[in-house]
Amino acid sequence: MSPTLNADLHCHSVISDGTLTPEELAQRAKDKGVELWALTDHDEIGGVARAAAAAAALGLNYLTGVEISVSFLNQTVHIVGLGFDANNTALREGLAQTRGGRGQRAHAMADDLARVGIHGSFEGALKYAGNHDLISRTHFARFLVETGVCKDTYEVFRKYLTEGKPGYVAHRWATLREAVTWIRDAGGLAVIAHPARYKFSANEEFALFTEFKGLGGQGVEVVTGSHSAADSVTYTDVALEFDLAASRGSDFHSPTESRTDLGELPALPEQLTPIWTLLQHQIQKAPQGLMPT
Repeated sequence: MSPTLNADLHCHSVISDGTLTPEELAQRAKDKGVELWALTDHDEIGGVARAAAAAAALGLNYLTGVEISVSFLNQTVHIVGLGFDANNTALREGLAQTRGGRGQRAHAMADDLARVGIHGSFEGALKYAGNHDLISRTHFARFLVETGVCKDTYEVFRKYLTEGKPGYVAHRWATLREAVTWIRDAGGLAVIAHPARYKFSANEEFALFTEFKGLGGQGVEVVTGSHSAADSVTYTDVALEFDLAASRGSDFHSPTESRTDLGELPALPEQLTPIWTLLQHQIQKAPQGLMPT
């Protein structure tokens, strides 16, 4: 199947840290020409049934999705799961455990911001969290923009909420083994999300991909909203080196915040195996529609 398929397999709704509902995202994806779509909220699959129903109503082919937060070598890495059974008990329980520490972490973030004179941030961030169990840095960033501390979320993450800056609090997420196992045992495929974003040394990155592959991980995002053209070349080579399929996703969160809109990414390089060719049996086909070829 052609890598030119307009698949968008990474985006977020109000169920985690996006600003649109699953239904609004499905409509936006359809309007932008997306041919295969997945909703991948952070550590939460509460929106997948709504997303699937909306996609079916719009004639849009759909895959179940999630983005799992993982701690690896003292950094947070994101693993996207695609095509899994959303009713799998182990996956649901694992995600619930991963979400569990977010509230305590959010209070600690607010306390740290208060130490530099920014008060009321927990309550302010909570207003932006459609799911209070998933309060995150993104919700704090929106509060800092709303109150005029920063002009936009890009400035927020230059000055706050990142390691060494006010408001940053580390959190222990799932292990790489746990995340990949949950996804695989639920019948899905695991994908390393936006690898260029991580600040690993060459040896550390090699360790990440080696362990991921050894655990049964099968994909890597090569074309994504935060990757430059040079990044895509780099991770094309990595995909070939580790014999990984390639995924494509905008990582869309909001019409006013995201660098790349749904459906507007370049095509995957032709020498790669698109992840969707390994997921044909998991795709929820639109009624009276066939998977584009």
